[in-house]
Amino acid sequence: MNSQSRRPDSNPSGRLLTHVASALVLAATLIFEKKASVYVGEGSSFLEFIPAIIIISYLEDRGPALAATILMVAAGLWARSTLHGQISGEDWARAILLVVSGGVIAMTFHRLRQDLRELLEVAETRLAAVEATENRYRWAFERAAMGFANTNERGELLQSNRRLSEMTGYEEEELAQLRLETLVHPDDRDALAQLLAGLGNDSASFASEVRLLKKNGSAFWARLTLSSSVPDGVLSESIFVVVDDISERRAVHEALRAQKEWLDLALSAGRLATWRIDLKDGIVTGSGTFWDILGLPPAASRRLDELSAVIHPADWPKLVASRKLASVTNYDVEIRVRRPDGHIRWVALRGREEKYDDRLQRLGVAADLTERRQTTLLRAAAKKRERIMLEQRHRFSNLFPVITALVNMVDVPENNVARYKETLVDRIRALEATHLLLSRNGNASGMLHDLVVQELQPYMGTRDISVSGPSVVISGGAAESFAMIVHELATNSLKHGALGDSKGRIEVNWTFASEDAGSDIVFEWVESGRRRTSKVVRHGFGSMILGVDGAPLVGYSPKLEMSDHGLRYSLRLSRKEIGP
Repeated sequence: MNSQSRRPDSNPSGRLLTHVASALVLAATLIFEKKASVYVGEGSSFLEFIPAIIIISYLEDRGPALAATILMVAAGLWARSTLHGQISGEDWARAILLVVSGGVIAMTFHRLRQDLRELLEVAETRLAAVEATENRYRWAFERAAMGFANTNERGELLQSNRRLSEMTGYEEEELAQLRLETLVHPDDRDALAQLLAGLGNDSASFASEVRLLKKNGSAFWARLTLSSSVPDGVLSESIFVVVDDISERRAVHEALRAQKEWLDLALSAGRLATWRIDLKDGIVTGSGTFWDILGLPPAASRRLDELSAVIHPADWPKLVASRKLASVTNYDVEIRVRRPDGHIRWVALRGREEKYDDRLQRLGVAADLTERRQTTLLRAAAKKRERIMLEQRHRFSNLFPVITALVNMVDVPENNVARYKETLVDRIRALEATHLLLSRNGNASGMLHDLVVQELQPYMGTRDISVSGPSVVISGGAAESFAMIVHELATNSLKHGALGDSKGRIEVNWTFASEDAGSDIVFEWVESGRRRTSKVVRHGFGSMILGVDGAPLVGYSPKLEMSDHGLRYSLRLSRKEIGP
């Protein structure tokens, strides 16, 4: 509203009436003064003009009021001059006093009128600001993205905005006829009661997540916030209600919670644990299962150096080593953990190593591999034992044909049975020494020459056999494996080749592949003489030992060539494989 429309002088008709009233007061005063001068005479004191001056100063501005005062003084002096023929000094003094009094009265009313106008302008300015604020509030109230409403302490909806109508499906007029409690799901009305109780006790604002009912009967999740001033602990008449639709957020939260439950179930079923290491601060956090794997009581977090008490010293660098990362990298290590009960457990840490907010961190899952490792070792031991038993059975099955062949090979010298017996026993003892060598601990070492000679010792003197080669020591399990290869060649030769033929010849030799001290060794077994058969079983245990179908027990690049008049077998032995 314009400030000029509120002022009396801004209305032409009102201003005219004011002038008429002032003129009538002035005319009445002048007539009264004339009559008073006639009947009162010199006793008139000009005081009858004071009420008129006050009335005119109230109605008019200071100019007209001063003019009216001077006019009244002049009329009074003229009336006294006409009736009495002269103006006394007392009359002049009264006239001057009246002019001064009229001026003071006019100035006083003028000043009061100015102050009143200034106050009106200030009030109008503030009223305009209040109206603008109210308009902005109404605009925001009506177009807000959240539902707004006002309710009294009885829960009656006094006012609501468009968004609340859209949320609930009610028109604004329909909402005005409802109570706030009606919109809340019956199962959540206790929460509404707690909100109201909170407002009435010690809070100016209170919020809770509740379900609200739509007009069609369906429900949606909303965050309901009640706000109110609390004078003297009593609810005010108006309570401000804010309704925020959180259905989507709630659905996402429920989905995340379900995924977390599934993840926890999967981790629990897989006996896995989660962990995280902040390498900058040296802080380790993990799930309860993670601390249980390490044999430590559950904790929210621990310092990294505290884990050094349970982690094997040789594996500690795997946990604390860090490097500058250009991008995210995988992290996969296995560490040994010494639990308080003294048992050593193998733990796998698998995850990612990355930078987060310029902080290097590792995070992932942990798994106890102890049982798996024990199972693997047991399986390997069982497989080795099975291989050894198979080897022993094969050697045992070959033993009797070898003994039979030895008996047939030894002639009775001059029908001397004792000499025959002694020679036969010597051959059997040599055979026994070879089998004892093969049955020794696999860690025993031996000279390559001794292994070959010991295996062929039972046949020397009766067959043409030559053994030659440089001095080479075979250590560890390689000696046993190599002795098995030589034994298999000797057994095969006794059954089918040169050792079974009185005219047969065997030449065994080995040489370095080059002059380099660390070069490989080339081993050769060459037979000449008639063979009983040119065929060989390629899928038996003997073929596996020689490497006919694949890799031999020791060495590499095996070659076997057979014909009706001989056999050649070669094998390369790595110096790194057989030892120094």
